[in-house]
Amino acid sequence: MKSTKFITLTLTTAITLPTTGLAAEIPREIAPAGSTDESIAVTENLIGGILDEILAGEGYGMATARADTIIRNAVIADQTNGYGYGILAATSQNAIRYYRDRYLRPDYYAAEEERVKGLIADIISDVQNGKDYNLALDEAYTRVYQAADPTYDPEVDRAGDFCYWDVPSVDAASLTIARKLLLAAMPTE
Repeated sequence: MKSTKFITLTLTTAITLPTTGLAAEIPREIAPAGSTDESIAVTENLIGGILDEILAGEGYGMATARADTIIRNAVIADQTNGYGYGILAATSQNAIRYYRDRYLRPDYYAAEEERVKGLIADIISDVQNGKDYNLALDEAYTRVYQAADPTYDPEVDRAGDFCYWDVPSVDAASLTIARKLLLAAMPTE
């Protein structure tokens, strides 16, 4: 009887322990503004297993609810290296949305990466040669918006309060891919 309880307890513990060794990583390009590499790593350690399940087909709603509970409990238990619920939950939601979208549209992402790479090739080159990332990102976004609407002029269409900006409707994947390409082009010191 004791051996049966021991085996059951051992199996239960092994199944419920987080498996961060094989967990999917959170790409830097999808992290919200204000996040750091450490806050991304903390979020990744908390929800990495959920990201793996999304890659296997789990839905957005269920994954978001489970990740939210994990993050809330970790913050309450002070297991987040001082990072609060706001930044960790936003990073988690972005990662879940990104992985779910990539799961549903893998061919689109591959084609879109090639399209965006061609669209901003000169800006990628400038970043490799030391151009400021934020300036390059603004130029890349402008280029992506102008590909959707050639009449887009950031001086006119982004004037005034943010809620009154008149930017063309583009797929968020295009902007994420632009960030990914520019981050990869940044020289390592």
